Amino acid sequence: MTDTATVLRHPLWLRLTHWVNAAAFLALVVSGVAILLALPRLFWGETGANGAPAAFDLPLPVNLEQTGWGRNLHFLAGWVLVLNGAVYLVTGALTGRLRRAVVPDRDQIAPAHLAREIADHARLTPARGREALRYNALQRMAYFSVIAVLIPTMILSGLTMSPGITAAYPELFTLFGGRQSARTVHFIAACLLVLFLVVHVAQVFVGGARNLMRSMITGRFTVPPERADA
Repeated sequence: MTDTATVLRHPLWLRLTHWVNAAAFLALVVSGVAILLALPRLFWGETGANGAPAAFDLPLPVNLEQTGWGRNLHFLAGWVLVLNGAVYLVTGALTGRLRRAVVPDRDQIAPAHLAREIADHARLTPARGREALRYNALQRMAYFSVIAVLIPTMILSGLTMSPGITAAYPELFTLFGGRQSARTVHFIAACLLVLFLVVHVAQVFVGGARNLMRSMITGRFTVPPERADA
């Protein structure tokens, strides 16, 4: 592909769920920090308090005044993320978009192709031509990790911190080894999701922020032409 072309890359349902997820995740991060400041220490097991030995002491100031609104916003944003995520998963599965987002194409798992992708990422070289119209293998692996591992871990560990939920489903204690263990796992998963977001945003700038942002707002994407030496 040598000529510049503009295509409809993202359908409306995907754009809407993407931005709702982005807003919900931002609210979760802000409210999560507000909750964490009430006890910036992480424990393993069932119990944990300021006077008890901690697995991790976070270098954060203690602030007990933000917990109320933080918990309310965290609860609300969490359910928005879950319900919106369910819409994304169901619609993505029915349309085949989910498979195309997380399952690498056969040619992408070839060692030579993977090596070239890793080298392009290291050199901050954006995809061009036909390659720009599909997610690369590294992106798909990252999306799979988020959808199948990190977000379910966040949801289950978050539910384990709720006494009402664990009263009905005590198996969650067995899964995480206690409420405080679930809190620590929740924090680690949240940090990995923030790291994913940072890399995701960085890749947007590498790939052409204006073009990629437009494609996620209007759906229209201008395909970068192939390099002359390609």
